[in-house]
Amino acid sequence: MNIGIIGTGNIASYLLEQVNAKRMCDERVTAVFGRNREVGQRLKEQFDIEFYTDLQEFLKTPLDIVVEAVTVEAASLFLKDVVVHKKDLIVSSIGVFKEAGFLGELKILAETNGTQVFLPSGAIGGLDILQSAKALGGLTHVQITTRKSPVSLGMESDEEQVLFDGSAFDAVEKFPKNVNVALVLAIAGIGAEKTKVRVIVDPAVERNTHTIEAQGDFGKMQLHIENNPMPSNPKTSLLAALSILAVLQNKGNVLRIGN
Repeated sequence: MNIGIIGTGNIASYLLEQVNAKRMCDERVTAVFGRNREVGQRLKEQFDIEFYTDLQEFLKTPLDIVVEAVTVEAASLFLKDVVVHKKDLIVSSIGVFKEAGFLGELKILAETNGTQVFLPSGAIGGLDILQSAKALGGLTHVQITTRKSPVSLGMESDEEQVLFDGSAFDAVEKFPKNVNVALVLAIAGIGAEKTKVRVIVDPAVERNTHTIEAQGDFGKMQLHIENNPMPSNPKTSLLAALSILAVLQNKGNVLRIGN
């Protein structure tokens, strides 16, 4: 399976290291698209891949699946083109689906072109429970409390404080680079308007933490996750990159566990 990556940042470098250099799966990254020519050339030489600055040329190559690893703003420009070119797609910038209509349009495009769109679990878990719980409309309450250090939020703070308390819809607007987890939770569960989000900055924490609570006909769930950051970027949880790698490793499996 030939893999393409949109982006030249930390996640792209991590995937290239694990897939091409360490051979963590049977597939291989063959092409990368990005705007940073200097970094792109370095990746090309280091990992023996092709680098493109033209999206259409990138998508004309024989790719089976494309990993989006850019900002929310950039992702909105590229995702439809990937699906139109009949490539399977992994979306890491889940915040791009803040507008439910965009997700619906992408799903229709995927159905029309016979492709699959994967939304990795990112830095959280419990998505299979939420999908099962809402199967017959019996999921009534979902909340995520995210606690992060000032460094991971790109700010300075000497004391713990609540930065946000509201819906996932509004949280993605205020913290687009930090709460993709809230939106993927909302998509799996009861929607962005009904999913509750709290974001807390805490100088005492060493790891980004997420506490997920859900309630419904199935009963109650509480899941607490403490994430180690990527060594190259404290703003990104290592688990977010690992979840993309897991999709690549499991894509062709005849046996799938969970939803």
